[in-house]
Amino acid sequence: MSRLRDLVAAELSVSTPAPITAFAEHLATIFPDARAVLFYGSILRTGDLSGVLDYYVLTERPPKGWRGFFTRILWPDVSYHELAHGGAVLRAKVASMTLEQFQRAAAGATLDTTIWARFVQPCALIWAGEGAREQVIDAVTDACRTAACYAQALGPAGGSPHALWAALFQETYKAELRVEKAGREVSILTFDPGRYDRVMEAVQADQAGALDAGERSRVREAWTPRKLMGKPLNAARLMKASFTFQGAARYAAWKIERHTGVTVEVTPWRERHPILAAPGVLMKVWSARRRT
Repeated sequence: MSRLRDLVAAELSVSTPAPITAFAEHLATIFPDARAVLFYGSILRTGDLSGVLDYYVLTERPPKGWRGFFTRILWPDVSYHELAHGGAVLRAKVASMTLEQFQRAAAGATLDTTIWARFVQPCALIWAGEGAREQVIDAVTDACRTAACYAQALGPAGGSPHALWAALFQETYKAELRVEKAGREVSILTFDPGRYDRVMEAVQADQAGALDAGERSRVREAWTPRKLMGKPLNAARLMKASFTFQGAARYAAWKIERHTGVTVEVTPWRERHPILAAPGVLMKVWSARRRT
């Protein structure tokens, strides 16, 4: 038996508030061939439903047509969804990819760092189809193992679990094309530091101790191409999302109103052509802000 897998299985089974569970079950009905729905992000800790919920939907196969063609090459697919529940409107940003793609990425079999760096952090497996639960538990266990392996190689030799995780998150943030405030890794680790200690201890128990000098050197070599490819992969995903992000107009309209107070009507044309509509929308927001 794996101590790490037992820890992951227990964590994935954590109960979530009814609205979050209801949204996950809704997503399972609208994504063709859905196998599992994972919930993650800060709302898992805070329970604040006023923001955007974060889900991963794992499917049996990619979408059909041209969208599926691009998703086979560059996952995940990203979309925005809304759900009326209990008299309120819930909003969610959803990433989707096949379960097979998720398994390979979590195990570190690709140059991508985003999956194992994301899913070494707490998440909940809210919905799973027949036979999928055990596969997802195995995949998230692999994500934790992959992340801990890189943490031991990139962090200080013989360092504490906290020092190793801090080094890992610093390196992955630098490798990715994303804007994070300095010290972002501190906020991740300080919420439940004991949890990350337990993950590292479980990994090292499964691997019969910390990595030795030779293993650390080998893993650092494997990190180099991942570090070099991190920003190009992120840039390519952003470019893909600019053309394939389903619900982008509704998501942008909600964000604009939330941050500026300016209401933007989502017309059918804006829904179909969010990029072409963007200049006009920005002009409307600018004009409305000037008047106020």
